[in-house]
Amino acid sequence: MPALVELLTEFQASPLGGAVRALGGWGYAVINLFHVVGIAVLAGSVLLLDLRLLGWRRHIPLGHVTSLTLPLAIAGFLCAAITGIFLLSANASDYAGNPFLVIKFFCLLLALINAWWASHLSAWKNRQHSEPVGHGKVALARSGFISLVCWGAVMTAGRLIGYW
Repeated sequence: MPALVELLTEFQASPLGGAVRALGGWGYAVINLFHVVGIAVLAGSVLLLDLRLLGWRRHIPLGHVTSLTLPLAIAGFLCAAITGIFLLSANASDYAGNPFLVIKFFCLLLALINAWWASHLSAWKNRQHSEPVGHGKVALARSGFISLVCWGAVMTAGRLIGYW
């Protein structure tokens, strides 16, 4: 963990950390607001997509669901990630030793690996032309379940960071 402490300390001392701190309380609050909005957009779209992968609202074609949820999930993730980097840079060393920070980033990595894996499944690649069946359907359902667990853990750990 000494390497993590050193990394967080250097990140806080970076020009980005200084710039965020220079914004003051209101600047930090606005960045935090956009972080929460990004999380909400990401969580809502991921929830809808994952529930569909698990079989909810099967009468709506998966291709239609993904055409609505994927752009929102990507936009929400980018907003949350960028603002999260800004927020962390302001006082990164305060989080050294916080187990929820490590849990959050580990679960985030798992969620992104799961999304990458699912995007390489033939059932996912063919979703615009046909509904998944058989093993493809099961694999996508498994990915949806893993996604729900991972993103839920990311958000839970992120919320608990402040209480450590």
